[in-house]
Amino acid sequence: MQEKQRKKKEERTAQPSLEGTQSSESSSAFPNLRESEVGASEAHIMAEDQPRRVTLEDYSSSIVPQFFTSIVRPKVEAHNIIYHHSLIQLIQGNLFHGLPNEDPYVCLATYIEICNTVKIIGVLEDTVRLSLFSFSLAGEAKRWLHSFKGNNLKTWEEVVEKFLKKYFPESKTTEGKAAISSFHQILDESLSEALERFRSLLQKTPTHGFSEPIQLNIFIDGLRRSPSSYWTLLLEEKLS
Repeated sequence: MQEKQRKKKEERTAQPSLEGTQSSESSSAFPNLRESEVGASEAHIMAEDQPRRVTLEDYSSSIVPQFFTSIVRPKVEAHNIIYHHSLIQLIQGNLFHGLPNEDPYVCLATYIEICNTVKIIGVLEDTVRLSLFSFSLAGEAKRWLHSFKGNNLKTWEEVVEKFLKKYFPESKTTEGKAAISSFHQILDESLSEALERFRSLLQKTPTHGFSEPIQLNIFIDGLRRSPSSYWTLLLEEKLS
């Protein structure tokens, strides 16, 4: 009996000592914090160890694009290249909007003609055309150019190919070839007027694929009559 009482007394004596030890350990770990502050600090450390929760805001956050232009900026050897404002104004005087009544071939030819006036040492002609091409477009055509991924178009040939594929597809080539092959001289239309109209049909569809002999045959077959004077005119002038 006395032995049991002695053990209980020792246990009561050891319990405060253990609590004191825990308190001293917490105090030694956080010497300048109170017990409530120690608990908060321990909870904060545990929270940092856990992986961060992904919220809806993370999914809705916008990503800044790396490139803002579809055409790659060409590398040049020249330094401090400056395109004068008057040159850009001249290009924008021949804007292509992508409308059905616009001729993409004519717009390209005019644009290249303007760019050919620029001569810079160490800068290739295609570099100038690539650098200024976006200034020649407006409206739907401008939006089409921006629809490509950033820095996607790397050469002038690639730009021309995609431009004509968009605004002069195979269907237009088929229509143009049909108009050329069905050419007929209009009533009261002179020979020179008929020849000029036939030439315009050829120019509207540069991809028609007709050789010069075939063009000549189509034109002659389309005439209402062919006296010797017609042959003289045809020998003096070319169709294209």
